[in-house]
Amino acid sequence: MLVPRGGPWGDQVSANLRAKGAHPIVAPMINFAATDDAPALEEALTRLAAGGFDWMTITSATTVDVLSSHRAVVAAGTRIAAVGETTAAALIAAGYHVDIVPSEDNSARGLLEEWESATAGVIPLRVLTLRSEIAKPLLSEGLRRIGHDVHSVVAYRTIGVPVSDQVVADVKAGLVQAVLVTSGSVARQVHDQFGPIPENTLVACIGPQTAKDARSIGLRVDVIADDRTAESLIDALERAAEER
Repeated sequence: MLVPRGGPWGDQVSANLRAKGAHPIVAPMINFAATDDAPALEEALTRLAAGGFDWMTITSATTVDVLSSHRAVVAAGTRIAAVGETTAAALIAAGYHVDIVPSEDNSARGLLEEWESATAGVIPLRVLTLRSEIAKPLLSEGLRRIGHDVHSVVAYRTIGVPVSDQVVADVKAGLVQAVLVTSGSVARQVHDQFGPIPENTLVACIGPQTAKDARSIGLRVDVIADDRTAESLIDALERAAEER
């Protein structure tokens, strides 16, 4: 099975797959690069360590990779909101804490819907929102409309990572039983680097939005996790494999 992310998240997923008797191949297909305004990120992280924010919002596991690479310190009094269980799992694996994960809709919109009850309606709060260069500032704008003091910073650019020729050959030959797709960016790399996925290889997406993004670029989707978690994705993949 192809695991398209490295780092703490990829390591944990690989361990869970091995525990079920699978043979994971960790082949990171996306990575992050510095933004055009790196000083703004450095300044925000310095302020974060000094307790300058009441909350920080994290919308992707890649953002966690950025925090880890900068050895970012989160002040004891700062709380963290994670959009999605994948992001939450990555935060915990990297040694950070998580205070909020949307219970229903694991998206920026879902977090906004639950924000007031999760924060007891306190306004204004000082909020650091970290996002990718291509992400829409939906969360930042929504929090500002509520009345919060939002400091929005582009934390990284997403770039594709070429996998080895051997991995490409194995996938195209149908020797890989499943490919995990954990984001729209990963879906794009799977489509571009492997081309049409063999029919006997399951393409498993971590949630409906990722599946929608995958299909929009022509990638076949065979499995969609019931919940947006790595555990749910593995369970769904296991059921699909048994049915085959």
